[in-house]
Amino acid sequence: MIMFPFRIPIKDWISAAVDFLVSELGAVFDGFSAFIFFLVNNLKDGMLFVHPLVLIALIAFITWRMAGWQIGLFSVLGLLITENIGLWVSFVETLALVLTAEVLVMIVGLPLGIYAARSDRFNSFIRPILDFMQTMPAFVYLIPAVMFFGLGLVPGVVATFVFALPPLIRLTNLGIRQVPKELTEAADAFGATNMQKLFKVQIPVAKPTIMAGVNQSIMLGLSMVVIAAMIGAGGVGTNVLRGIQRLQVGEGFEAGLVIVIMAIILDRITAGLGQRKKAG
Repeated sequence: MIMFPFRIPIKDWISAAVDFLVSELGAVFDGFSAFIFFLVNNLKDGMLFVHPLVLIALIAFITWRMAGWQIGLFSVLGLLITENIGLWVSFVETLALVLTAEVLVMIVGLPLGIYAARSDRFNSFIRPILDFMQTMPAFVYLIPAVMFFGLGLVPGVVATFVFALPPLIRLTNLGIRQVPKELTEAADAFGATNMQKLFKVQIPVAKPTIMAGVNQSIMLGLSMVVIAAMIGAGGVGTNVLRGIQRLQVGEGFEAGLVIVIMAIILDRITAGLGQRKKAG
């Protein structure tokens, strides 16, 4: 063991930085928390207002259109089982959390991925940050989320957002960089502006790769469901956590089954969107 005469106070620096942000930007965090809570709560209430059979039919229709009748039938059976075992409300809460986090991921991740593809300097800057974010244990994200936003649904959304962000940035960057140079050169030859070239050439060609990033970020978001339940995010993760704490294998298995059903449905929908774009 190497002995040093001093200790680098990393934990003290981080604690001081977090304390400073909480004290100086508390009003900003409170406003952002209220906004996120408004989004998630209204999305959840809207889905719960609709009769479960109507929402099941809507989801089944979307999965049928995006992934075929087999997945549509699977979604009907899986969601009927979810309602039958009494986890429909928890399912909707988790779906609202994941969808809200994914909206934030797309709002932040797409512009950053596009900028990284257009700037080698920014790409070199952000790459180690993304490596750090993807290798950091998921539990660590709960600490600043709780300190900035307290306990409950909002920190669960924020932690899920941060954890699920890197794949979309990476794959957006990769997809745009893989656009054939002949296409961009042809756009330049026709006098297209940078924005025209981006939205009419690069993004359409890169859409399958970008949709793969959306798919991966949603799957990572679902993997945070149980962890986020530890800070009061609610949803199906709470049932899984309760089953673990009380050694109730049946309850934990039912909740885990619901998460799997949700993951398969969302995975097939996003994969279907990517394939449709590629086919188009």
